[in-house]
Amino acid sequence: MREGMLPTVLGTAVTASGAALIKKYPMAAAAVVGFGLAHVVLGSIDLVEHRRRPF
Repeated sequence: MREGMLPTVLGTAVTASGAALIKKYPMAAAAVVGFGLAHVVLGSIDLVEHRRRPF
């Protein structure tokens, strides 16, 4: 598995679960969505940084 894939996938799941909670718990949902998006961004940076070179 490529480095950065796990945080990206888990961040996507956390973001989706936070978005599902937005009606019932808006403040907590905003925190969960932010936490998930941070993981998606950091995981994406790892994916781009460690991609394989075609040399």
